Amino acid sequence: MPVKSLTKLGVPLGIVMIVVMLVVPLPAMVLDLMIALNITGALLVLMVAMFIHKPLEFAAFPSVILVMTLFRLALNVSATRLVLLDGYAGKVIDTFGHFVVGGSLIVGLIVFAILLVIQFVVITNGAGRVAEVGARFTLDAMPGKQMAIDADLNSGLIDEEEARRRRAEVHAEADFHGAMDGASKFVKGDAIAAIVITLVNLLGGFAIGVAQYGMPFGEAISTYSLLSIGDGLVSQIPALLLSVATGLIVTRAVADSDMGSDIVGQIFQRKMPLRVAGFGALALCAIPGLPKLPFLVAGGLMLLGASRIVEKDADGAAADAGGAGGPGELVQVPDSPEALVNEIRVDPLGLELSADLIDLVDTRSGGDLLDRVKALRRKVAGELGIVIPPVRTRDNLELPPHTYAITLYGAEVARGEAPRGTVLAIGDFLGSLPGTPTQEPVFGLEAKWIPAELRHQAEIGGATVVDRASVVTTHLAEVVHQHASRLLGREDVRLLTDVVKRTHPVVIEELTPTLLPLGEVQRVLRSLLEERIPIRDLVRIFEALSIRAATSKDHDALVEAARAALEPALAAPYVTDGVLHAISFEPLLEQQMLEGLRPTDQGAVIVLDPDVAQHVLLGLTQTAHAAENADVRPVLVCAPALRAAVRRLVAPAVERLPVFSYAELGAAREVASVAVIGGQGARPALGAGV
Repeated sequence: MPVKSLTKLGVPLGIVMIVVMLVVPLPAMVLDLMIALNITGALLVLMVAMFIHKPLEFAAFPSVILVMTLFRLALNVSATRLVLLDGYAGKVIDTFGHFVVGGSLIVGLIVFAILLVIQFVVITNGAGRVAEVGARFTLDAMPGKQMAIDADLNSGLIDEEEARRRRAEVHAEADFHGAMDGASKFVKGDAIAAIVITLVNLLGGFAIGVAQYGMPFGEAISTYSLLSIGDGLVSQIPALLLSVATGLIVTRAVADSDMGSDIVGQIFQRKMPLRVAGFGALALCAIPGLPKLPFLVAGGLMLLGASRIVEKDADGAAADAGGAGGPGELVQVPDSPEALVNEIRVDPLGLELSADLIDLVDTRSGGDLLDRVKALRRKVAGELGIVIPPVRTRDNLELPPHTYAITLYGAEVARGEAPRGTVLAIGDFLGSLPGTPTQEPVFGLEAKWIPAELRHQAEIGGATVVDRASVVTTHLAEVVHQHASRLLGREDVRLLTDVVKRTHPVVIEELTPTLLPLGEVQRVLRSLLEERIPIRDLVRIFEALSIRAATSKDHDALVEAARAALEPALAAPYVTDGVLHAISFEPLLEQQMLEGLRPTDQGAVIVLDPDVAQHVLLGLTQTAHAAENADVRPVLVCAPALRAAVRRLVAPAVERLPVFSYAELGAAREVASVAVIGGQGARPALGAGV
């Protein structure tokens, strides 16, 4: 017969056999086997009750109580029959009557009475009350739970299948607690039946022993009393186990682990209670007359346990309580709108590492890249005046070995290498050093990845040596400076204006939304950041915008007004020892540009002959590259009316070349002309200063 069929028939056959036991006498040996099965089965039920996570995992428990109670009563009837007929009911009952209670009738009666009080008055009574209250509260909460399920279904948080599963769980929970309310009465009735059966055995045994078998009164008391007490103890032990299991089930709350793990984990998660209990036990040793050793052992164990506990901090405990998503965050269904929005959300700034670069972020191996990235955010805030979003760092198995990639809104904008076990040496004399030639990712300087153990040798040779984490951080900083305007969102501008409003409320009240909407303020700040102009001095920027917006809301005019407010600080980063190195246009070309100035929706542009424009851009590119090789940071100067249009013209070809008007050079004591750009290209300047 298949195992499944045996499983189906096993319980019904067992119940039939229990009913038969009530009528058919059992041999003493079979009774011993049944008593052993009864005690073992009760212990098994208790263990199952302790290892479940929630009560519904043992939904058959009410039926188990009924079957186990019926089985135990059938054993009581069979044992009573053997006791009264033969004066012997097997080795198990005889052993419990003589060995467990020491053959003393008084001791046996006292132990039996204590077990009855524990089961009937304490455990069964409490479990019945908890089951009754649980059933009532569960039934009262059913309408609210049903409404919550319907609300989640209507809002799209769950699908129809999940709703059906939750409704079935609510009904099953109500049925279970209702059944447990009734099943607790079985346990209570079983305790009462045990008292009655024991009294019947005692009185019936005396009567049969004296009247039927002619035993002396003392012998009859000794024989039948010990057998009756043994039978009562054998019955009360599994009954007590089943009562404890009932109490555990009805008091069990839904949890993520079994009862033992919960109890141990929750009791031993704090040091202070164990310390107080330990020192309290040691303090009891000071009471005269009390034995010292037991309290010393108990207190020592408490203090030893406290010393082994590692407490979590508040943030860690909150994270554990709330899950991965944070404290109290609801678990999202994979296809709910919230989960889908999180899936499609694009991180503004990301850093992806190949598998062999994970050591850069592994603190156990000395990786400090994450700490450097956090420091970079503070540095950028101090330099540019904006707060960049958090950098999401993750691994990317699709990247080639030794490679990292920097992403902006999900699109890769830069890539570099950082081979493990190497450092980057930058300099002109690297030929004697072994390694892999490369280019420094920010300025494109000649460099070489050399073994880390050759770092000191490279420094002696005059090379600049940079570790891998610094290379990645520097490259990330350059990308942030280059794309700072794209990282400045509308919410960021709102945050900046709120900060200014706390100290200069009038400035913000005059500017937005009275004169300019927040979106136009964002456009102006982005234009400044595109030219790598810090926006830390927001008060002066907003004041200049308020004045200019009163007469013109042209974007270029607003940007130029903001630049004028920042004029003392614009050229300062490019001044060395009071000297500003400048590239200028020939007067004839500048006049031609003024004549070719045309307004558009995107701002003013310069219309030039294609050949002339090509010569101009080529001359600027060559001049800027030569100046950088000579360790000079030049700027391009032109007439104020041309500045914005010239910036649009040259930015695609020479993005790092700043463009200033003649009025914005106040920070320099001297202006050194690097080159003059004409319609045929660049020519060196005739003099050192202009």
